[in-house]
Amino acid sequence: MKLNIISGKFGGRLINAPDGKLTHPMSSRVRGSLFNIISDNLIGADVMDAFAGTGSLGLEALSRGANHVTFIERDRIANKILVENITTLGVNNFSTVFQIGVRTYIDQNQDKSYDIIFADPPYNDLQLSTVFGLMGLLKPNGLMVLSYPGRGELPSVQGVVVVDNRSYGTAALTFYRNK
Repeated sequence: MKLNIISGKFGGRLINAPDGKLTHPMSSRVRGSLFNIISDNLIGADVMDAFAGTGSLGLEALSRGANHVTFIERDRIANKILVENITTLGVNNFSTVFQIGVRTYIDQNQDKSYDIIFADPPYNDLQLSTVFGLMGLLKPNGLMVLSYPGRGELPSVQGVVVVDNRSYGTAALTFYRNK
C-alpha cells in the first residue's frame, strides 16, 4: 500500500505502508486537516511521532518545515518500512528512530522535550496511561495531538489543557497544550 505526503517540500511523494491491519495510517483527509490546524506550530519544531507506524505524521511534519522528528515504533515490520520511508525521502539527518515501546522511551528519556507530539496508538489498545505520560515530554506551550477512534473529548491531565477536539467519521483528534 502507498500513502502520499500531502504538502510541503515532499508534497505528492509516495511512502510505503504495510498491507493489512499492522498499522492504521491516518487518512489523507484527516492528516490534511490536522496539518492545516497546526501549520503555525511546525516551522523549526522538534517533533515526536509516537506509535509511528509508517511515519506518515512525522514525515508530513518534516515536509512542512519541522526541524527534527523522533520516531518511536516497536513493531519490527513497521519499523523496517518506516526506515525505508525516511531513506526514500532523504531525511535521515533530520530523523531519529527508536524501535522500542513508547512507555520504555518515556521512562528512559525524561530529559527530552518536544514542541509537538503526535500520539496515534493502536485503535484496539489506546494505552491512555502511556499516552498521557507523553505529556511530560512537552516543552512549555508544546502541543500534543492524540488520534483515537470515535467521538467525544478525552480527559485532560493536570497542567495540560484541551484546546481543540475534532471528529472525522470514525476518527477523532484531540489537541492538548502544555500550560
